Amino acid sequence: MLRRLTFALCLALTPLALHAQEAEPDPALLVADTVVVTPDERLIAEGNVEALYDGTRIWARRITYVSETDSLIIEGPIRIDDGESVVILADAAELDSDLENGLLGGARMVLDQQLQLAAVQLARVEGRYTQLSKVTVTSCQICGPKGVPLWSIRARRAIHDEEAQQLYFDGATFRVLDVPVMYIPRLRLPDPTLERARGFLFPSIRTTTELGSGIKLPYFIPLGDHADLTVTPYLSQETRTLELRYRQAFVNGDIELNGALTRDTVLPDETRAYLFGEGVFDLGNRYDLSFNFEVTSDESYLSEYDYSGKDRLDSEVSLSRTTRNTNLLAELVHYNTLRDNELNSTQPTIIPDLRYERRYQMANGLGGELRLGLLGHSHIRYSESDVRGRDVSRAGAEATWLNQWTFGTGLQMAAQAGLALDQFSTGDDTTVTDVDNSVTPSAALTFRYPFLRSAGGGARQLLEPVAQIGWVGGRDADVANDESTRQELDEGNLLSLSRFPAEDRRERGLASVLGLRFLHKAASGWEAGLAVGRVYRSTQNDDFTATSGLDNAASDWLFATHFRNTDGLYIQSRTLWDEQGEVSKSAARGAWANDRIDLGASFILLPADTDEDRDEKVAEWTFDGSYRFNRHWTVSGDAQYDIADNRAVEAGLGLAYRNECIEAAFTADRTFADSSNLDPFTTYGLTVTLKGFSTGGDAGSYSRTCKQ
Repeated sequence: MLRRLTFALCLALTPLALHAQEAEPDPALLVADTVVVTPDERLIAEGNVEALYDGTRIWARRITYVSETDSLIIEGPIRIDDGESVVILADAAELDSDLENGLLGGARMVLDQQLQLAAVQLARVEGRYTQLSKVTVTSCQICGPKGVPLWSIRARRAIHDEEAQQLYFDGATFRVLDVPVMYIPRLRLPDPTLERARGFLFPSIRTTTELGSGIKLPYFIPLGDHADLTVTPYLSQETRTLELRYRQAFVNGDIELNGALTRDTVLPDETRAYLFGEGVFDLGNRYDLSFNFEVTSDESYLSEYDYSGKDRLDSEVSLSRTTRNTNLLAELVHYNTLRDNELNSTQPTIIPDLRYERRYQMANGLGGELRLGLLGHSHIRYSESDVRGRDVSRAGAEATWLNQWTFGTGLQMAAQAGLALDQFSTGDDTTVTDVDNSVTPSAALTFRYPFLRSAGGGARQLLEPVAQIGWVGGRDADVANDESTRQELDEGNLLSLSRFPAEDRRERGLASVLGLRFLHKAASGWEAGLAVGRVYRSTQNDDFTATSGLDNAASDWLFATHFRNTDGLYIQSRTLWDEQGEVSKSAARGAWANDRIDLGASFILLPADTDEDRDEKVAEWTFDGSYRFNRHWTVSGDAQYDIADNRAVEAGLGLAYRNECIEAAFTADRTFADSSNLDPFTTYGLTVTLKGFSTGGDAGSYSRTCKQ
């Protein structure tokens, strides 16, 4: 140890250190078991040699410094680590003292712990270029001396440009299991350290019954450090499509645009296209500006090319600000329907909306909290025909006081009182008043009495009865019901004074709510809960739909349950039962997830309701999930089944393989015929990605290990 330390200190006086100091890098450091200085001024370090110079570290059996040529002769096994992302292993080497030029024999270079390049000879040039002769490149794990990589590239010569982070190949052959598949005279690929490289990305194959078999070949173009463009030709027997994606990041936000241009045999005389865009910006002082827009040339283009499953497109721009005591949202939305049974001219198409709320803590008097709100809203139709072209605008102001108390017995009481003012203006509808307003006072008391109990084994239980009595005065303005056509009773609005989704309708009169909540949490971690509730009103409101659960003076019974355990299983359900025991609405969702399994199932039941534009009962099951067989293979699937019609709606299957050097995914999706889609269609997809390059990413836990 003393010998190593003494030599390390003396090395600063050697010609190697003096030469290094001319360029003013960090001084060289050398540690070895033995050191000899020969009469011909050669310095020989031998035995567990470790050298550090300008961030590069070398391990070797023997290093000889030749002062006459200012070079290093290194005998292996050799390991050279640049301290960042390049590791070189070699049998022997001769380098200059700056480690920037020289030759290495029997060399293997590893980039970013992913890509391996093995060569007969490796040459370093100017500290930037590494030239490899008779090279084999792969990111696959090779087991044993006779091991064969899953894929590899063999080339006559390869050059690694560290500054440009690029790999250049001459006379390259792409091999699968060492079998030649493709010869490429010239090939350029990004090394793993380059995050954004110009060039082709890995292609994908897509086959559909409508468009035939085709290939997508994306080309990535970086536009500076903060923007890029991806151009993807999509070619098949039936289509010629060019897909585009543009992204740009700014100091305070980012935008993304996606679109495509198509000429195909589906609509042979038309150019089909779509463009989606979105962006968000931080304007400072907690103001956020966001936008998105969605346009398409025809109704079926998005679904046929699997760009989107939406049948109503929305474009909007919004300004928002949220602080501890204020909330602001101003937005302008434009809708475009793609449904066959709807016309854009008679649908609410242009919708500006403004909402502002502020709260104050009342320190004196009654205490509690005061909330003040302002709102403005319009929905405009293109049509000017009477009733069908109706336009509505409304403005409102609201003040609400809230407070709550907990008494010594454990009883909790909450009180609220409010006043709302709304004014409506209606155009192109002679069945209602042009301008009308409403004044809505309200008040409510809510009582809770939680009972807590510690059960055997450390379990805990909560039983909480809830009761509310409320009153809402005033009358609804003479305005059409455009916004509150869908209502639903659930846990979130059980204690609301109005369960209409918008202010064009409000619940009026006396009402009371009775509810009960039960929660059990076991010591082992699993928990289960049940919530039951019902609303009783003094009058019946005819604006509630038949299946809302609220159309009678006494609402349907609300039952909501949930279950969760530590093994990743979660089940949630909600059902509305009327007094005759019939179900108004029911929905359930179950999921189970762990390291290998991710399963989910959903059920929904909606009885027929003409007020909700549902002439027939809807009952559907949906399933989705994946199972990881082992470290590399994963199968996934999804399905949708219409119980009411006794038919399958959609089904999909996927199979993926992933290891440290490749990722492959095969998908098959089937959409079955229904009343609006008479032609079922199937889509197949295949994508293969090679790991180890900048577009491939890191395999992480998917890496293979060799058997001992």
